[in-house]
Formats: sequence, structure tokens, C-alpha cells
Amino acid sequence: MTTPQEAKLQKLIQTATNPKQKAMYEALLKKVQTQSSSEPIKPVKPVKPVKPVKPKAETPTKPEAKPSTPSEVPSASPASDPPVEQQSDDSQVEFQGIGILKGEVTLTEEQSTIKLGDKEYRLFYIPGRRQKAYDALKKEIETSGNPVQRIIVYPKLFHFPKRDQPHGVAFQLVGFVSEEKTNSGIEAELKDGEFRFCGLWQFIPVCRVPCISIFRNFKTERLAWIKEAEPDRKVKFMKASHIPILWKDSPVKPFRFNPKLDKEQQGKPQFVQVKARFLPERDVFGFLEELAPPIENSPRFLKASKKDKAIAKKAQTTPKS
Repeated sequence: MTTPQEAKLQKLIQTATNPKQKAMYEALLKKVQTQSSSEPIKPVKPVKPVKPVKPKAETPTKPEAKPSTPSEVPSASPASDPPVEQQSDDSQVEFQGIGILKGEVTLTEEQSTIKLGDKEYRLFYIPGRRQKAYDALKKEIETSGNPVQRIIVYPKLFHFPKRDQPHGVAFQLVGFVSEEKTNSGIEAELKDGEFRFCGLWQFIPVCRVPCISIFRNFKTERLAWIKEAEPDRKVKFMKASHIPILWKDSPVKPFRFNPKLDKEQQGKPQFVQVKARFLPERDVFGFLEELAPPIENSPRFLKASKKDKAIAKKAQTTPKS
């Protein structure tokens, strides 16, 4: 009997746009079929009847302690819960956008940069949380006398209201790779200029190029903190990164919102996992390879509510007294 997962992979094999994609889906199908045939069927033990238990009188419980605050943003006043999106069956899958760049790094108190080819990009870090990475990189440059470094970064894209206005690109420092440490972690998986992106494949209104949208992964402690945060801080914390990707032969089309259709007819973006290369000459990323087939149900993620966005926008436009 064919399982739903096997049927889905068989469909992807038929619709593959190139031999590399087809070979990857065939290998995944073979792996799934092997696992299914090798798993023994365990006998079901009969369930013993349970004697009814008399209910006991309820005793008052102590109030729960307030959650600790993430280091990115301080806590504030109570607020409503944000929307939490649906979850994939694969709990190992997460939203992610990370890569390695090699270039001339300049670190100053005013503004740090990395030079890629003829272009310079802003390089920043979150004070406190990534201070150690910044200090270690600065020491490495001073000790070696070599400003050309391999650094691990998160991409940060800045989109503007006008669709024809070019987006901005910057990078957040996560760490750096010394010449001795190249056999493990992200540095073993990615080459210079390469990134791993896991997110929703879709068009956004302010960008002509389809994007992989990377949201904040759902975590219980984050949700607990968000309940206590002010709208402007929670909106900033949950802001997604929309990474423009040149991906001509994608196995699924990027989702595009159609205002003429009802909500039930819209469909939804699929979760994709790819490797891509940063292209400084165009300030976009070019597709290299799929890391896994598309997933219809994405991992759970946090998303700011329309109400909180409206309050945060009003706070930004209201002059302070």
C-alpha cells in the first residue's frame, strides 16, 4: 500500500524540472520505502479497565512565575497573544537563514562593514548577545593583521513601500571561521558566499523578485515573553526577513496573493529548504540546490497581529512630548 508521503514523492518525480531534482526525489522515495518495509508491526496490548476514582476537592494553586525575557528586547506591559501559525509533522524543520561571507572586514564604533567585490555592506551585531563574536573577530584581525575574514552571518533585507524602490542589504554578525576550523558546523556545509534558507516561498507586495520569508520559530518561552511586551517591541521582534531568490525552475510556484479570490481559494505558500549564493552585483541570492522537497505545512512560527502592527505604526508617527 502506498503511503501519502510515497505518493507525494512519486508526484514530485513526475514533475521534476531537471535530472538533479528527479534523482534527489527518487533517492528520498527509496529511503522512505526501505524504512516502511523494515519497520515491524508491533502487537497491540489489550487495555486493562481502570477503576473509577472519586474526585477530590480542588486546592488553590500558586500563580506561575513570570517568564524570563529574551536578551534581544526588554520586557514591558501586558498585551494580546500573537498569531501562531500551523506546524509541520517534522519537528526537526525550522525557519532559518544563515551563510558564510569572505571579504575585507572593517570594524569601527561608528559603523562596521564587509567589502564584497567593489561593494561595501553594513555589518552589525546585537549588543550583549553577539558581543563575544564581535570582540573575537576584532582581536583576530588585530592579531593576524589580515582584514580579509570568513564570517558567519544572518542576512538582513530592507524593503521599502514603493515596489520600484530597490531593497537594501546588510548582514548581522554571528561568528567567524578560523582557517583551522573548517570540518564541522555550518562552515563544513557551506562555501564562501553560500547561504542556507528555510522558509515560505512567496511574492511580497514590495518586491518584484519572489522571496523566501523567514519568520521567528515558535518557542514556548518566546510566546510567554510576547504576552508581556509592548506592541512596538513585539512587532520588531517578530518581523520576518524576506530574502529575494532567483529560482527559475522551482518545483512549486511562489505563492502570490490575489485580492479577487476569497480566503478559502487563496491557497498558501509552501515551506522550502534551499542553498543559495549571494550575488553582490544584483543584491539578490541565486538558487544553487534543494536541500529537501517542499512542505505544504510549515513549522510553527510567530507572527505579529494586525492590531499590534497598527498600534506600533501609530506610536512611530506620534511625536514624543
